[in-house]
Amino acid sequence: MRKVVSFFCILVLLSGCKEQEAELPRFQSEHISGVIAKMTDIMVNDVTNPPLAARFYAYATLAGYEVVSQNDSARQSMHGILNEYPEIEKPAGLTNYATDLSALLAMLETAKKMQPSGPLLDAYEQQFLDSCRTAGVSEEVIANSLTYAQHISQAILAYAKADKYNRISNYARYTPFEEEGAWHPTPPGFFAPVEPHFNTVRSFTLDTCTQFQPSPPVAFSKDKSSEFYRMMQQCQQKGSDGLTEEEQQIAAFWDCNPFALQDNGHLMVGMKKISPGAHWLGITGIACKQADKGFSEAMEINTMVSVSLMDGFISCWDEKFRSNRIRPETAIRKYMDTSWKPFLQTPPFPEYLSGHSTISAASEVVLTHYFGDDFSYTDTVEVRFGLPARKFDSFQQAAIEAGISRFYGGIHFMDAIDNGRAQGLQVGEWVLQKAGKQPASQARELAQK
Repeated sequence: MRKVVSFFCILVLLSGCKEQEAELPRFQSEHISGVIAKMTDIMVNDVTNPPLAARFYAYATLAGYEVVSQNDSARQSMHGILNEYPEIEKPAGLTNYATDLSALLAMLETAKKMQPSGPLLDAYEQQFLDSCRTAGVSEEVIANSLTYAQHISQAILAYAKADKYNRISNYARYTPFEEEGAWHPTPPGFFAPVEPHFNTVRSFTLDTCTQFQPSPPVAFSKDKSSEFYRMMQQCQQKGSDGLTEEEQQIAAFWDCNPFALQDNGHLMVGMKKISPGAHWLGITGIACKQADKGFSEAMEINTMVSVSLMDGFISCWDEKFRSNRIRPETAIRKYMDTSWKPFLQTPPFPEYLSGHSTISAASEVVLTHYFGDDFSYTDTVEVRFGLPARKFDSFQQAAIEAGISRFYGGIHFMDAIDNGRAQGLQVGEWVLQKAGKQPASQARELAQK
């Protein structure tokens, strides 16, 4: 976390602002990434599941974006764009605040209330404000900025409470299907299924959770001449011992399984891993910094990616618990080879679709809109977890690699990867269209006419 904290220590270029206001701080895209990184650290601590992580990121970034949109005419309000998003008024009579500071504090105030271990952010917020004081920000500006942030956060938290996530605990516990070919919890953790009712949560842009329902998965079959058996054979040939060094690196780099366990010889110990959404928001931060995006635009980009993550997970999870398809590990060990092991640990939810393929494609679409088709970058997100950086020539290349990593890891069949990507592309384009933005694919089509 030293690197994250240093973002706040270098703080700011002080610039003149409106009349009645003293010199106020200006922040950079790295400060947004710093808050997101701290949220991620807490999610790792809490073992937050991937769909829920996306929900936390979305509401936190929306809180920050709401502040920005109220003070920057170039950023449109999400009222009238996102489903049931309220019209939020600025605090009456409040002056002498710093917009960027208020936006960051709104993110923190929202995350503190939503994340199970959110109170851990108190110390981080205090350290952040102390760095502002060191940079010369007055107590009045800090106090007014915090008041503004809390006002916006309260409105966003009320919006979040109405999305029906809090009703999920009232639903009957999910019971795996008994028929052959259905998903069942897998070793070593035998975790219960993650978020089987996530499709009941209000989305941000979708008309319904089934709006982008994919084609049905290849039907389960033990027949050796069937397509499903052929897909099992494809996975079996890879396995934990059939991968090249490059394929192993790809699988490990995109693992992003918060539920991963390691056997130390005496007991199972949880491994520290971020969620797929955290990885893509990390990429977002890298891109914003590399392209020197200003704070306001960076706040918009992070918010749009977060919204696409949430709606991507809702779409994907709707299909997962409709199809309830068996995982490769369970199928291969039962019908082909009892000793077979995947390279990656199998996540605790049904196989079809691939969630990583879905949300990676959705993120790719949003990021390509803002940065272009050929944006080259080095992905250092997983370095702090002991994995080397990887270079990519485009977000599309990264998203496709993220998808195929699930095949190399032995946790997905190919139709789940291909159709997950197709669904994610649709979600990403829909999110942009709802916000009045043109996806890059449509721009290319128009240019060719």
